[in-house]
Amino acid sequence: MAIRKVREEGDEILRKKSKEVEIIDDKIRDILNDMVETLHKYNGVGLAGPQVGMLKRIIVIDLYEEGTQIYKLVNPRIVKTKGSVELEEGCLSFPDQYAKIIRPEEVEVEAQDENGKKVRIVGKGLLAQALAHEIDHLDGILFVDKIIPGTLEKVTPEE
Repeated sequence: MAIRKVREEGDEILRKKSKEVEIIDDKIRDILNDMVETLHKYNGVGLAGPQVGMLKRIIVIDLYEEGTQIYKLVNPRIVKTKGSVELEEGCLSFPDQYAKIIRPEEVEVEAQDENGKKVRIVGKGLLAQALAHEIDHLDGILFVDKIIPGTLEKVTPEE
């Protein structure tokens, strides 16, 4: 496994649409594992393929909650949403930047797991937010495109 470079604001790959993964093989599983390791290094909740320079429809999510799994999803798509909620959001590709954003309260996602098995996930709260955020990345949509005007804050990291 390896830590991958996280692409940051201004990198044109973040604006590109990712391609469907046709074959889920060891190469894809290795990328997903690298993404989880990268996610953990930067204490992120989610990471999408384009953020590590891969234009593939793959995402990983870890809520860091006891008893919850690490999601490694291939070709995820939102099939249903319910409600809406105003949340504060950040992104590993926009270090130290946070803003208010409107996201669905609940999302239903169809995807494949790292072994190609079809999965359906109903996410609420932070999981719904992370799924919506990461799936947006796969379509070249960034959280800064959806922020409530005037709420973007840049936080100076402590030395």
